[in-house]
Amino acid sequence: MKLSEIVEQLGGSLEGNGDTEIVAVAGLSEAGKGDISFLANPKYAVQVAETKASAVIVPTDWDRSASCALVRVENSDQVFAQVAELFFEAPPKPAAKVHPSAVVAESAQLAEGVSIGANCTVEEGVVIGENTVISPNCYIGYKTLIGTESFLYPLVSTREFTEIGDRVIIHNGTVVGSDGFGYAVQEDGSRTKIPQIGKVVIEDDVEIGANVAIDRARFGKTRIGKGTKIDNLVQIAHNVVIGEHSVLCGQAGISGSTTVGSRTILAGQSGLAGHLEVGDGAIIGAQAGVMKDVPDKAFVIGSPAMPHLQFKKMVANTILLPKLKEKIKQLEDKTDRLG
Repeated sequence: MKLSEIVEQLGGSLEGNGDTEIVAVAGLSEAGKGDISFLANPKYAVQVAETKASAVIVPTDWDRSASCALVRVENSDQVFAQVAELFFEAPPKPAAKVHPSAVVAESAQLAEGVSIGANCTVEEGVVIGENTVISPNCYIGYKTLIGTESFLYPLVSTREFTEIGDRVIIHNGTVVGSDGFGYAVQEDGSRTKIPQIGKVVIEDDVEIGANVAIDRARFGKTRIGKGTKIDNLVQIAHNVVIGEHSVLCGQAGISGSTTVGSRTILAGQSGLAGHLEVGDGAIIGAQAGVMKDVPDKAFVIGSPAMPHLQFKKMVANTILLPKLKEKIKQLEDKTDRLG
């Protein structure tokens, strides 16, 4: 595809040879002739001058030299994603049918266009909306409800009474609706299981990564709000409520009955104690250990979590400790000589 054709489709202003043939997308450091790349983070600005790409998508205010053609746009990250779609060869959508090896209960209701892959099990009372795909080796538990245009990749399991909205994507190996981690301690120290009789509700346009575990509520609902995106290996405990359009990064964990607001970010390996409230627009930094409520739009990091500026000062002071120790030793030596 000619570079000028890409710009015509996606917008922006072109500086360079529009007849250049673009055959693939690549990062700045890996790109070669025929590739188009992009710059979204100023941290990598120096690579634009060094890249071997045929073209680079840059912000409109880019003011440095480049060794290739430039495409100036308002949002380079977003436009590059659109360019990537032009060159991405998506696998064919599975046919709208039930594979002969799938086991589908007689009472299950499958709308028009539903695809049930090989070796799937669909239990009694399940309802699946139009054009939803259940990939091979999935388990859809008793009375699970799944909306339209959703896509479950292989080896996804949904336990009984799970509710999944429209256009939800769930990646390989995720378990939705497993029992919450609840036990009563007896006088002799043994633990007996507390029945987990609630459900999980996943609202529209949610995407859930691979090997995520979302526990059913002890009673009531564990809820994932509309548009929320969940990375791989995230643990969401019973009765957790997550607001709309939030982001949970890899290996984050949320303990039971904690509420996370809308448009909130939980960075990688962050952990939240139970029965907390995290406000709208809050950011929980990587590896933060949150042990108390977090207000709206706060940015916390560290363990125990604290405001990020306070954490930065603490780290800076910690780095100075060896110098401080040496200074104290010098003062002690001087004091001893005076004595």
